[in-house]
Formats: sequence, C-alpha cells, structure tokens
Amino acid sequence: MSSLFDLKGQTAVVTGCSTGLGVQMAKALASQGANIVAIARRKEMIDAVAKEIADTYKVQAVGIKCDITDTLTVDAVVKEIMQKFGRIDILINNAGTGAVAPAEDITDDQFYNEVNIDLFGSFRMARAIAKQAMIPAKYGRIINIASMYGLVGNKVAPCSPYHAAKGGVVNLTRGLAAEWGKYNITVNAICPGYFYSPLTKETLDSDFFQQNAKTMIPLSRYGNEGELDTAAVFFASRASSYVTGVILPVDGGYTCM
Repeated sequence: MSSLFDLKGQTAVVTGCSTGLGVQMAKALASQGANIVAIARRKEMIDAVAKEIADTYKVQAVGIKCDITDTLTVDAVVKEIMQKFGRIDILINNAGTGAVAPAEDITDDQFYNEVNIDLFGSFRMARAIAKQAMIPAKYGRIINIASMYGLVGNKVAPCSPYHAAKGGVVNLTRGLAAEWGKYNITVNAICPGYFYSPLTKETLDSDFFQQNAKTMIPLSRYGNEGELDTAAVFFASRASSYVTGVILPVDGGYTCM
C-alpha cells in the first residue's frame, strides 16, 4: 500500500513555499521522494527552504523567485523548471494573501489584489504548467489550496475579498478538473481551517480564539503542524488516480455545522 504514495522521481512545484503550510506540504512530498521547486517572492527564504529539504530528504530541491501576478514571469519560470527537471508532475497552488477589514471599508485595490493573487495567480500557474508540462505528458496532479472561507462566511475576521477569491478557487478547481480530465490531469482543492504556525500561534492561543474553537469547531481545536500533509500527499499520489474535482475541507469539522 505504501507504494501508492511513492513520489520518487517526480517533480513538485509548490507556490507560497517560503513559510508556513507551503513549506510543510513541500516537506511532506519530499518525504515521499518528490523533487521540490519552492516558489515565492523572497529569494533568500526559498533558498533556505530548498537547502533544508535537500539536506533532510536527499532529493533535488531548488528555490525560484516568481511573482505569480505576472504572466510572462510565470511562463518563463515554468520553462526554466522544465529545462532543469524535464517534467512537472505536481503543482500545489498555495500562494495567497488576506485583507482583513469590514466590507464597507475594503478598497478597490485590496479587492483586486486579493483576487489577482489567490484566484488569478492560481490559474496562471495551472495554465502554464498544464500547457508546458502536464498536457504533453498526459499526466498531472494539481492541488489548489483554497480555504474553509471559500465555502462559508464568517463573523470572526471580516475578509470579503478573501471569501470571494477562495470561493473562486473552489469552482476553478471543478472547472479545470472537468476540462483537463481527458489529459489524465486531476485537479482537487484542499480547504484548510485555521492552523498553528509561528505567525498564528499568538492569535490562536488568545482567549477569544480558544473560545471560538470550542464553539465553532467540532474537534474544539485548531490544526497542528502536519495535519494537512496527508491530504496533500494523497492528492499528489497515484492513490488518488480516480479522484478529481474534489473539494476537501481540513478544518476540524468547522464547515459541517
């Protein structure tokens, strides 16, 4: 059974791979043998991530700076990856942002920026990688990181542009799955809830958020490091060969209520 999750020799591109969940998922794929291309805007951080992954998991790993809001840059980066590795088997669209403010105070620029990064950025990466790598190979695994807030609203952190963009990612996933299935490309989405990271620990441990977890989450807690990894590995692997267009919340049950 373990061979179903074997990713040896495959190349995985992970965007937003300088910190947090992107790094965790990249390490999870590397632990199964995948070579990793860490994509983000901060070159020194992705280089450090790539070195750690290469040293720890004994796979090839590189960091490539990329602004996913620029189509020409995205196309050039995908070409560079293909020249280096000759293949791209897996894409995790993890890069994103989040404007938190009451809807009536959100500016046009904030709304546009959110959609441009979270939704259009995911499409740019998927389009370029499908066209240059996956469609010619008749194989691919695309994993879009949406959010539980792409499925429901919330009263804790007002972020209507984020809801809109991540909701778009959810249905973009279905659209691409329907269109690219004929090329043996699966497209699925993970909708994480709140997860602990160095940036979120203080907030999530506050009295307000701890009470929110007990009230709103059936498991009465927030996600820990590693609890998103198995979903990513499953969608990236041969084990999910008949799974496409699926929207998987990993949220402790938040969206079941």
